[in-house]
Amino acid sequence: MSEPLVRAIQLSKTYAMGKGGIDALERIDLDISAGRFVSIMGPSGSGKSTLLHLLGGLDRPTSGTVIIEGSDLFAMKDEELTAFRRRRLGFVFQFFNILPTLSAWENVALPLVLDGKRLKDLRGNAEEVLSRVGLENRSDHKPGQLSGGEMQRVAIARALIAGPSLVLADEPTGNLDSASSEAILRLLRSAVDEGTTTVVMVTHDNDAAGYADTVVRLSDGKLIG
Repeated sequence: MSEPLVRAIQLSKTYAMGKGGIDALERIDLDISAGRFVSIMGPSGSGKSTLLHLLGGLDRPTSGTVIIEGSDLFAMKDEELTAFRRRRLGFVFQFFNILPTLSAWENVALPLVLDGKRLKDLRGNAEEVLSRVGLENRSDHKPGQLSGGEMQRVAIARALIAGPSLVLADEPTGNLDSASSEAILRLLRSAVDEGTTTVVMVTHDNDAAGYADTVVRLSDGKLIG
């Protein structure tokens, strides 16, 4: 049997609070196979986003670690981890996090620019990915000229442009209407079905979770299913 793409091992996170602390996650063990769509669900404060951020190396655990494709995220130095995230992972957030002064294609190209490539050489790559998310006619539009659903599709294109092994999506439909939400979920599902990536998505929405192959449930920082 092949190794899982992602392995969380005894992953814990405690946030300092006064003289004590709050346990956001407690000893999480989780394996995620390549080519799967996994949804993380749980009530507010259950640790969903904390887990996602640790899986993506956006935060460091109090104890435990995360291994992705054989690489131990938290054995890396900060600059190594930053490069790993940029080249191997894609991120999609609820509030898009795209830059208002850049066009759609420039926003999509940004991860490659940050990795040292020249923006002027990347338009073709960016427009190809925009076409995959149905925005081939919006490449020169700024975010202010796009709907919420279109901005989230730009964010998904940006997450996909480097060909990541893993895309992490934190409530990607939480700020969208139902029609736009469905379109975004179909895009994430198709990214998995096309065999190009693995998706892990945090959501509070049962309908959204229905697009996943596996649902992981958290309560009070612990896995319950």
